[in-house]
Amino acid sequence: MKVIVAGGGSVGRFTAEELVAAGHDVLLIENDRAVFRDYGKAEESKGVRWYLGDACDVEVLRAAGVPDADVVAAVTGDDEDNLVVSLLAKQEFGAPRVIARVNNPKNHWMFNEMWGVDVAVSTPHLITSLVQEAVSIGNFVKLMDFAGGKAELAEVTLAENSPAINKTLKDLKFPRSATVVAIVREEVVLVPESDTILRAGDEVMVLITEDAEPEIKKILVG
Repeated sequence: MKVIVAGGGSVGRFTAEELVAAGHDVLLIENDRAVFRDYGKAEESKGVRWYLGDACDVEVLRAAGVPDADVVAAVTGDDEDNLVVSLLAKQEFGAPRVIARVNNPKNHWMFNEMWGVDVAVSTPHLITSLVQEAVSIGNFVKLMDFAGGKAELAEVTLAENSPAINKTLKDLKFPRSATVVAIVREEVVLVPESDTILRAGDEVMVLITEDAEPEIKKILVG
């Protein structure tokens, strides 16, 4: 997979290194000459290719190979830059997958399909969700949004009084716009089957599209 990463800061470098280690072809765009000088050669020795230029410039994106990229990740420390990179990647080059980093949580609402963003990653929101997921039993916790908010990954740790206890997934009749993607039981990840019986304490991960959230809350929380 060919990946273009915009932003050579610590987040961009770490992301690029991990992707290269996983066997992907990665090019990192950075416009700060000092960063390029200090880290470029060291990163290239790890397999990460670097390109010096402003990722907000359409010609820089073209020269860096965005037209042929499978994924573009805008991970600079500036939300405005990440939005511009995302919009150019999607509208000018039709990038199949655009992922953008949200630095200021107050800007999260802008990171949607109108700006070319397929997935927005907000560290504060993610930390909040993970804390809630760790301490909440019987509550509906949204973990992550996809497709500009049109889909979400949510988790419910089933309480003793959940209406889903001791019922199979088939019995619960989930709406077509919701899919149970995993069940964590006593630190073991179970692959959901139609005849899987839910137990108290199960962490149920659900991928939800459209407007199924209220129905999922009713089924799993009550």
